Amino acid sequence: MPLRVLILGAAGRDFHHFNVAYRNDPDIVVAGFTAAQIPDIAGRRYPPELAGERYPDGIPIFAEDDLESLIPQLSVDRVVFAYSDVSHHHVMHLGARAVAAGASFELPATPLLESELPVVAVTAVRTGAGKSPTSRRVRRILAARGLDVGVVRHPMPYGDLYRQRVQRFGSYGDLAEHEATIEEREEYELYLEEGSVVYAGVDYQAILRLAEDESDVILWDGGNNDLPFFR
Repeated sequence: MPLRVLILGAAGRDFHHFNVAYRNDPDIVVAGFTAAQIPDIAGRRYPPELAGERYPDGIPIFAEDDLESLIPQLSVDRVVFAYSDVSHHHVMHLGARAVAAGASFELPATPLLESELPVVAVTAVRTGAGKSPTSRRVRRILAARGLDVGVVRHPMPYGDLYRQRVQRFGSYGDLAEHEATIEEREEYELYLEEGSVVYAGVDYQAILRLAEDESDVILWDGGNNDLPFFR
């Protein structure tokens, strides 16, 4: 019998982990995602166009607060933690809740996609440490050497997940077309002012391929205290 998994997430690494590690694994069935941190994600579905042929109805997204009731309701065998910017105490408390409700608990390694190009990843141990200003400085150094730098931003997909599967921001018009939020605009506009292209979205395999086609080097601008998705 396939292992039934519930992924705890925040519309970022959880989707990436599913896409890379679980989507095509016949030994795993993802019964659902839970949502934290990001408003208006719970109650929606990860769309079938992204979930793949094994999930013709997509995958439901629940509120993390309902963890104890979701485990028996969905017959969950394993709870997988896949988001960032929280304390050790918070993570271990979720683990205790999962185990008490009858499931195992896992902290998986972030699956890294292999790039054909050199990758520079800028990450930090907390929000506000200066990742984005550092990333922009690194981009300017590389661009001064004549390199086309593909800036890939940590996911912030708050809208239609299918429409946001792969996003390319090369102009202010692209911000409007993709209905970028204020939070996204404050990250992307500074790159656009420097003439840089920014990539983001949901499916980071497809995003990486697009960035590789248009770049000499990939620059990962990390979010929160999360790990990069590329190497």
